[in-house]
Amino acid sequence: MMLVILFAVLLGLVGLGVPVLLGIGGVGLAGVLLSPELNPAFFAQKAFTILDSFALLAMPYFILAGSLMARGGLAEKLVEFAEVLVGHVRGSLGHTAVISCVGMANVSGSSAAEAAAIGSIVIPEMKKRGYKPGFAAALVGTAATIGPIIPPSMTMIVYGSMTGVSIGGLFLSGILPGILIGALLMGVTYGFSFLPRFAELRQTSQRAGWGEVRRGVANVWVAILAPVIILGGILAGVFTATEAGVVACLYALFVGFFVYRSLKLRDLPEILLESAVTTAMVVGIISMAGVLGWLLSYLDFNDVVLGTIQSVTDDPIVVAFILLGVMFVMCMFLESLAVLIILVPVATFVSSQFGFDPFHIGLLMVLSTQIGATTPPVAVLLFVTTSVAKCSFGETCRYCAPFILVLVISLLTILFVPGLATWLPHAMLG
Repeated sequence: MMLVILFAVLLGLVGLGVPVLLGIGGVGLAGVLLSPELNPAFFAQKAFTILDSFALLAMPYFILAGSLMARGGLAEKLVEFAEVLVGHVRGSLGHTAVISCVGMANVSGSSAAEAAAIGSIVIPEMKKRGYKPGFAAALVGTAATIGPIIPPSMTMIVYGSMTGVSIGGLFLSGILPGILIGALLMGVTYGFSFLPRFAELRQTSQRAGWGEVRRGVANVWVAILAPVIILGGILAGVFTATEAGVVACLYALFVGFFVYRSLKLRDLPEILLESAVTTAMVVGIISMAGVLGWLLSYLDFNDVVLGTIQSVTDDPIVVAFILLGVMFVMCMFLESLAVLIILVPVATFVSSQFGFDPFHIGLLMVLSTQIGATTPPVAVLLFVTTSVAKCSFGETCRYCAPFILVLVISLLTILFVPGLATWLPHAMLG
């Protein structure tokens, strides 16, 4: 009964427009107060305990590194290089947006940051060349989901800190799926170019020569080197995932000041403040959602879910469909990171009972939350790109279905072909 009341109150608060952080925190606090055997002090104690994780220290450093790289001119260089590579292909600017998102994922680790950084550069140019604003916003919004898939990933750091799964292994699990998503999005964009309504996608430029490609590589080599340093250092045991965040910050500072020379000392206070605000917001969500997740486990939510699922099916694939479907639907209305944190305890408990590989289920959960973040009515990522495109949200939604379908197909492919997520982690980590 208590579980039903908690979920009903949470949905009610969301429906009334209460901020997600306050809604989740309020429900968690109410649950603690309504449980006679729990001391109210447990609420603050659990909120602190959830944040008292060495692995989570990596998060503010990676957020700062992403801000430094974005403000240091990397996003512009990536877009320029991507256009050199695919400017001669139908739907060239669409492909440029996707490739730029893949490249930016190497340093940002956040889908919202990626949507804003790449969208602010690519979408105005797409509109200038006749692309429909809603189409541009839908494509960049869905392509930004690659940010938390390809390492480094804020979401995977949080997931690994909560479950004890190797963060380096989780990073590795996202490489092949991230490339798959990018390739499929480019394929859909290419297909659009053959439709009569999308004549603007048939605009192309002359194929770039090797000289232009070499100059492009010279401009973006730092983006290529960043994940090599981060992942290589973690896997080689040179530093931990947390220490890798510090290394990423130092690397970003070096690139901004000495390679691109686009960062100035006067820029640092604003960048630090922006990163601090983002970190505070994420930390608030982690703590409040973590308390609610712990409370659900305390109220035997895990056993209730496991018993319910076992009464319906004993097929692991069907179980995965149920877990991912619930997560997807919840992310349509709530912040994706909050949903992940709330459901991680029950999802990992249930999936372990059915023999799922921890890297496999972790990657599936992260991708499922990202698909929810692009699906109306809330669709946080689409709201970000819609504001950049300066069009109505309804116009963006008209074009988002094919791209969301690509993400769903990617999710199903990874579900039925676990090796896409598990081969690299097990090959590299043993």
